[in-house]
Amino acid sequence: MGGLVSTLVEHNRKRLIRQALDRTQRYFFRTQHEEGYWLGELESNPTMEAEYVMLTHFMGSVEGGRIPRIAEDIRRRQSPDGSWRMYYGAPGDLSTSIECYFALKLAGDSAEAPHMARAREFILAKGGLPRARVFTKIWLALFGQWDWKGTPAMPPDMLLLPKWAPFNIYRFASWARATIVPMTIILTLHPTRPPPESAWVMELYPDGPANSTLSRWRAKPFSQRGGFLVLDQAIRIYRNLPLIPGRKRALKAAIDWIVSHQEADGSWAGIQPPWVYSLIALSAMGFSLDHPVIKKGLDGFRGKWSLPSEGGESLRVQACLSPVWDTCLAMRGLLDSGVPAKHPAIRRAADWLMGREIRVKGDWAMCRPNLEPSGWAFEFDNVNYPDIDDSAIIVGDLVSTRMVCASKEQERTSAISRAVTWLTGMQCSNGGWAAFDWNNDSRQLANIPFADFGELLDPPSADVTAHVLEMYGRLGYSLEHRTVIRGLAYLWDQQEHDGPWFGRWGVNYIYGTAAVLPALEALGVDMTQPRVRRAVQWLLARQNPDGGWGETCASYVNPSLRGQGESTPSQTSWALIALIAAGEAGHDAAGKGVDFLLERQREDGTWDEPQFTGCGFPGYGPGDRPENIGSLNDGKGQGPELGAAFMINYHLYRNYFPLWALGRYGRALRVQQ
Repeated sequence: MGGLVSTLVEHNRKRLIRQALDRTQRYFFRTQHEEGYWLGELESNPTMEAEYVMLTHFMGSVEGGRIPRIAEDIRRRQSPDGSWRMYYGAPGDLSTSIECYFALKLAGDSAEAPHMARAREFILAKGGLPRARVFTKIWLALFGQWDWKGTPAMPPDMLLLPKWAPFNIYRFASWARATIVPMTIILTLHPTRPPPESAWVMELYPDGPANSTLSRWRAKPFSQRGGFLVLDQAIRIYRNLPLIPGRKRALKAAIDWIVSHQEADGSWAGIQPPWVYSLIALSAMGFSLDHPVIKKGLDGFRGKWSLPSEGGESLRVQACLSPVWDTCLAMRGLLDSGVPAKHPAIRRAADWLMGREIRVKGDWAMCRPNLEPSGWAFEFDNVNYPDIDDSAIIVGDLVSTRMVCASKEQERTSAISRAVTWLTGMQCSNGGWAAFDWNNDSRQLANIPFADFGELLDPPSADVTAHVLEMYGRLGYSLEHRTVIRGLAYLWDQQEHDGPWFGRWGVNYIYGTAAVLPALEALGVDMTQPRVRRAVQWLLARQNPDGGWGETCASYVNPSLRGQGESTPSQTSWALIALIAAGEAGHDAAGKGVDFLLERQREDGTWDEPQFTGCGFPGYGPGDRPENIGSLNDGKGQGPELGAAFMINYHLYRNYFPLWALGRYGRALRVQQ
């Protein structure tokens, strides 16, 4: 009798899976843009909106009705305790709250309004302005609300250093490099444009305005960090000399670098931080609002980067756009769920992607000058920084795609060949792959006083490496191939003692493990070996009672929270993808995970997921996981608010990853029968 019941349950589950796949496939068919791509919202934190308000006020840009709508979005995202937070469910963050409070005052909100009073109470209880992160202090200094003496020293002379020099800009990660170059101008010129007195925030000093110092930064006298603080003081003395040889040349080099790195959509590096600081730096150097570079930069924010609310009352400014990433992951989901390789939606997506291949040398070529350029960026426009992660997944998609005409087929195979050669050449010395750069791991740079937010380096990670290795598996590379051998050695070295892998670009150990196990399977690794079994047991032990899996962003600072959190569609899908790759599709846990997804699918083929499951920066400084989690540069670390991190809610993760998981589950069951 039990066997009959089990058979009926499985039969019903298969029927529901077919229905669920059909609904989600139809969702992606109808939401594909005419050009062939998919694009979902990239939700982050409200500093994006706050800094846009500050940017346009500093620039004197007339924004029409945009600022009131952006201010309304900031108000809507305020927590009951008066704070603003870095991700869904997080505790309030001090620096984010300060920036939002100041932006609302610039937008005209009274300090006496109830929501402002609540914010002020939270900020003061957390220590006020003196306890803010460096970037927040720089923003306030631009408006005369913080003393420039309390910000780091970083001269533009860095632009004149040779490539081998320790502080050459190409030793920093791509995103940090694009931010540091304009910051050298800002931190040299100290441009200050005070707002009306009604927008001042002197009330955020717990003991009243005092001398701004670098007192937040502490270090042992003879430590590496102590040396950087001494260097910082020396640069300050040098900066105040009456005549500095080469200063004009250094400033010109910084301006030329900024102007030459502006993208077609007006952005810099395809992300918000270098974009806003580049505009501020150029404005400080005298570039007017009608200068083509400034105009292009401001206009860029007003296009696809701005998302109105459903009713149009509020407006959100995204930190980045993810069309290439969304498209390659949606393609993978459609292909894995049974959509034919020649389906029109697949061919349109492939054609769009092939047209986005980057054929010019970007900053990566400073270290790898002999590589033929290829690869794809994450965004619409970012030719300087093709993304290794995106590129590996796109190659895997193109391998599974078939075009209908011979010329397009030739274009497809040629793009695959070029991209594989480029990706192979970007393998780092330790066998892994980073996101954008090669051997970008000079950890001492993370000790500069500037580095109390995000990451300054781009070392290899297990998840990116796994995606590249899975690509090789799809191409038929053997375990004896030298590149594969080195990549696998890196992955095994990165495995945690109890089985999982750290997720650098997704939350967190569930994501890392879900990247590695399919890569091992694709390469033909023995999935019964103890190392794989440890990973499987780790996943099984972290399934929630509701059948799903979840992991809080706080696991980046609290290892006891690894693999723990509210169940989400994307993280449940990752766990299923990993278990299926390990041969566990028939396990009861996999069936319960599938049921979790089926029960929560909406009629339109989508899922709901307010949780943030994407990661931009864990906030570790160097970029990779420290041995002692919680040891940031000030010696105190960050708490669960992740004030030094940057977390992301990709709004399409909730839809295409379940499509992957359900499609692979159904295929695995058919193979097993």
